[in-house]
Amino acid sequence: MKSNWFKIYLRLNKIIYGKGLTLKGLPIIYSKSGNRLSIGNNVTINSSFLSNLVGLYQRTIIVTRTHEAEIHIGNNVGISGATIYARKSIKIGDNTMVGGNTKIIDNDFHPIDPKVRSKTPNENMQIQSIEIGENVFIGCNCLILKGTKIGNNSVIGAGSVVTGEIPENCIAAGNPAKVLRVLDTGER
Repeated sequence: MKSNWFKIYLRLNKIIYGKGLTLKGLPIIYSKSGNRLSIGNNVTINSSFLSNLVGLYQRTIIVTRTHEAEIHIGNNVGISGATIYARKSIKIGDNTMVGGNTKIIDNDFHPIDPKVRSKTPNENMQIQSIEIGENVFIGCNCLILKGTKIGNNSVIGAGSVVTGEIPENCIAAGNPAKVLRVLDTGER
């Protein structure tokens, strides 16, 4: 019953979502840009502490912070207790799994320069789009930073900090995440 009310909230706030949206617990979804936040078909969002036994620390939070920001979540995506926070653009491809407590953030939240930060703490920060490909598996407790591009079919190991580009068909892990192995996809 609660998820039906939440879906009405999404529609009233012009947040686009597809068929088969499954909510386990109530996420926090907010968009200043309304229809620039889209959620594909057959997406599952785990937001209650027992909805994913990896041990979620929080409900899922999906936010576009500015009118220019956009978030696109593809079809058949699973998200567990994650934060997805955009000031510019975050795109998550089809069939991707976002592990428990992962943070996907396309900005620094505050300026790096201390003089600028003391004068305008919520402006003049670094912002770069994030692109996560299709069939990606992001392990629990990862941090995906601004400017990251993760290629199709890749796996990001639990607890990794990802910045820059991770190619397709590989396993990457660490801080900063580095490619550990190329996956054999059987294609030649």
